[in-house]
Amino acid sequence: MIDASEILKRVRKIEIKTKGLSKHIFSGEYNSAFKGKGMSFSEVRDYQYGDDVRNIDWNVTARTGNTSVKVFEEERELTVIFLIDLSKSAFFGTSKQFKSELMAEMSAVLAFSAMNNNDKVGAVFFSDRIEKYVPPKKGKKHILRIIRELLYLETEGTGTNIALALEYLNNVQKKRSIVFLMSDFMTKGYENALNIASRKHDIVGMHLYDKTEQSLPSVGIVRVRDAETGNFLEIDTSSKTVRKKYEAWYEENYNYFMTNFSKRGLDVMSLSTEDDYVKTMLKFFKKRGK
Repeated sequence: MIDASEILKRVRKIEIKTKGLSKHIFSGEYNSAFKGKGMSFSEVRDYQYGDDVRNIDWNVTARTGNTSVKVFEEERELTVIFLIDLSKSAFFGTSKQFKSELMAEMSAVLAFSAMNNNDKVGAVFFSDRIEKYVPPKKGKKHILRIIRELLYLETEGTGTNIALALEYLNNVQKKRSIVFLMSDFMTKGYENALNIASRKHDIVGMHLYDKTEQSLPSVGIVRVRDAETGNFLEIDTSSKTVRKKYEAWYEENYNYFMTNFSKRGLDVMSLSTEDDYVKTMLKFFKKRGK
């Protein structure tokens, strides 16, 4: 069992590192990238010259006899939801850190940026089942709880079911939200769920991977354990055929991810456990802000 003081120390370390980034580097970029994207209904009033005819409320117009339009206003307060894949493959990394640790730091940067803009933050942790739901709230204590859960939540599932996570999101989150879906996306079958969820929410796909998942190194025969199934396999990594099949499997899942997100006009970013996520996220925010 992990000592409570060690948990606090690790969470505190991430807070110190990411809170400064959020305040001094990402705050303005976050604001320009996400603020003003949502519109909420405000009131119905009589039609005035110059109003957009698409906003005419035909039900009220028919009932009152006066042409009326719906008035919308920019949503000042947003809700940010992290949809985080905590299947066993998330706890893998061969260089600087595990994918789960990278997700923790990126989530912290985004969460503190949201806090600086007075937005609510929530999270759905999933594997091949829903592991835990943290309803959206404001405040530093709430954000630290999410980081702690991400690092130390004892999950029951092993595989990945992105479709289930998206369906669950639609059921629990009725208000339109900014959704950061973090996963290695080494799975399929979520096309329909993504299609439905993207009509309601602004979804950003965050593809995280380790370099050895992209290309298998030639190191001879190795005995490996599939993190999600628990099965042990012996793989001859010196075989070009084996390496090509492995790379094709990665490419197939990655292309499925990119195709399904791009054809719905959803933003994506992809980075490895070796990458500088600060540069990647800044580039993403600036591009989206434009």
